[in-house]
Amino acid sequence: MEQAATNEDSVVESAETREVAAGAKPARSMSAAMDTVESAQPVTVDPAAKSGRSALPAQIGAPPCPTCGGAGVEGATPSSYVYSLGQIEARFPRLSVEKELAQATGRAETAGRTDRQAFYEVLSKRENHYLARQLCWVLMVQGLETYILLQRDPADLDLLISAIEPHETAWISTVIGVRGPVAPPEYCNGLMIPIVTFDQIYTFSRDALIEAIPRPEGVPAQEFGAAARELFDRIMQMTDNAGSTDEQRALNYLAVRYPAIYSKAAEEFARSFSLTGVEVRPSPLGGTRGVLEVIFAFTNRDSDFTEKFFVRVDVTEEFPFLITKLSPYYDR
Repeated sequence: MEQAATNEDSVVESAETREVAAGAKPARSMSAAMDTVESAQPVTVDPAAKSGRSALPAQIGAPPCPTCGGAGVEGATPSSYVYSLGQIEARFPRLSVEKELAQATGRAETAGRTDRQAFYEVLSKRENHYLARQLCWVLMVQGLETYILLQRDPADLDLLISAIEPHETAWISTVIGVRGPVAPPEYCNGLMIPIVTFDQIYTFSRDALIEAIPRPEGVPAQEFGAAARELFDRIMQMTDNAGSTDEQRALNYLAVRYPAIYSKAAEEFARSFSLTGVEVRPSPLGGTRGVLEVIFAFTNRDSDFTEKFFVRVDVTEEFPFLITKLSPYYDR
């Protein structure tokens, strides 16, 4: 009997051995199988890798997806909205693009033009837009390389080109869009900064902005201009204002879209008050919305008495908007 049992075990064991040799896999639980299905990712075969060549840079191939929240990108940050103020510059991602532009410049009539003027005129011609699409477009904030810009609509290439038109004074570009992952080193000649897919860009001079603001009655034009410039510069120079946080987006929105703050600053300066603080805090009335209170503090130069005024701004989505107009603020 013992020998029969032993023979039977040997038969079962040899059957299992044949199953393993034939490629059969041990049974798994249903949850383990579902985990494998859910974690499965599509496999993409890179023709360049298959042939042994390096992959093409993103400007030639498909650009990265800044709105995908960095899925599949190691160390990428989630997507977020951007409302930033700065200057736009064009950079060469590869030597071949620089040489091609040099040839196009040689064919153009650029006598009497500076290098920047010739660069702009060549790119602004329709037949040279293929070169503009190859360039890296970088937003500089306070002189620092902050974002690489991608247009969501190909027709918005003209917005980028017009932003680099040379002027006697530096013009300012407002960039509204969605921040994505950090660019890989091969994308823009080693420049590794976040990519922003923009939906709107408008470029203006600081003087043009000030002239477009309605001037309060009783305030001379010269005094109003000085007050408006000081307030605008204070907002632009606030620490690390890259326009990426909700607080920074609210401030930048007010700086370019709400003239009442400049009128109030001019009125307070005329009353011998100084701008002593700009604070942004969440509103208790926001509920499920991202509503912020932007508070401007003015202190009398003689008595140190402080007055505060505030506005409420909704920054829940990509385009901020005003909730409450400028009104007196009282500390709670």
